[in-house]
Amino acid sequence: MSDGTGGLRRARISWAVYDWANSAFPTVIITFVFAAYFTKAVASDPITATGDWGAAMAISAFAVAIMGPVLGAVADLGGRRKPWLLAFTYICAIATGLLWFVEPDSSWALYALVMVGLANFAFEMGVVFYNSMLPSLAPKKIMGRISGWAWGFGYAGGLSCLALALVAFVQTDAPWFGIPKDDALNIRATALLVSVWLILFSLPLFLFTPDKPSSGIGFADAVRRGLGTIYKTLKNIRQHAAVGKYLLARMIYTDGINTLFAFGGIYAVGTFGMDFSELIMFGIAINVTAGIGAAAFGWVDDWIGPKKTVLIAIAGLCVLGSALLFVEGKTMFWIFAVPLGIFVGPAQAASRTYMANLVPEKMEAEMFGLYALSGKATAFMGPALLGWLSVTFESQRAGMASIIVFLVVGALLLLPLPDPTRAKP
Repeated sequence: MSDGTGGLRRARISWAVYDWANSAFPTVIITFVFAAYFTKAVASDPITATGDWGAAMAISAFAVAIMGPVLGAVADLGGRRKPWLLAFTYICAIATGLLWFVEPDSSWALYALVMVGLANFAFEMGVVFYNSMLPSLAPKKIMGRISGWAWGFGYAGGLSCLALALVAFVQTDAPWFGIPKDDALNIRATALLVSVWLILFSLPLFLFTPDKPSSGIGFADAVRRGLGTIYKTLKNIRQHAAVGKYLLARMIYTDGINTLFAFGGIYAVGTFGMDFSELIMFGIAINVTAGIGAAAFGWVDDWIGPKKTVLIAIAGLCVLGSALLFVEGKTMFWIFAVPLGIFVGPAQAASRTYMANLVPEKMEAEMFGLYALSGKATAFMGPALLGWLSVTFESQRAGMASIIVFLVVGALLLLPLPDPTRAKP
């Protein structure tokens, strides 16, 4: 990130480091350690766990779909993004820390699902305001690299937090700080680790990345006007036809990607019999490939454009994901699942780049609120359908097959759309 002055370089790096901070939550809590702990030790059985976890993710996704565009419009009117990002960051950190109390007993299942749902809602809402800062930090000709490198930082952060969880709490005879292994306290301590990690590594953004100035509009007035702005934007969506068509496509394929993240750990545990240590080692491996893919494809994004980058990534996910529906045994799972990470980061980073190229000036937070809506409006369908298919057919493989459908349909909708104009500064 050498473009620009030292202050701008520091602002970009600090912004990207936030990805390092918040990626610990989906990696450790949603995808791997806590999801597996809930499946094997808290819920009554893996099938029930899959259905209940899907319901919790669906409810939190629905809340993000409703609140994201509204609060985004409010932030655009108010000017500032960082206060919103700070608030949701700390809500996520506190709710995550409270997972420490979840004992390995089904009586704690509802509490666990409520805390996970609240933390996931806050995490996703924070991302709305985080993403909306990108257009003001990077010119279009290097936006793909900045976005891709930030995703790379995120996967490196997830990898580092997983590695620390492994060394400090999970795969050790003497967990740090004298924490005993009774009642899975060492596993539950990973929730505290993620909470502290998020608070600590989010500080550079709040200290060094500049925010837009306040417009002076009061909160109540901003809410009232923000609701009107959202109504007007949706009513006149034809004026933003490119945005609307893109968000429809992204709505579908992102549902598949998010569902893959939410249930990857549960699938590895329930179908392939991975234990906690194996799951964390797998998480480390896939974060390595995902970080490499996100960083490398940042250059590809700037070279061939975000649409082609997303389509390449989706194709890779479909091929490897389909293979994982049929293979047997842990070895074959490793062979096909680890390379999957190469294509996950580019799909997400290039999607953000595409949107950042499309957003009209002074509508960044609102449009990224709609971007969050596109990622969450049907997000309840992915987990709900996966959970329903898993229960109906008594097979996690049947449920996971629904992910491929979402990816293919989303790619087909994206295919006829042009790349956004990539004007050079």
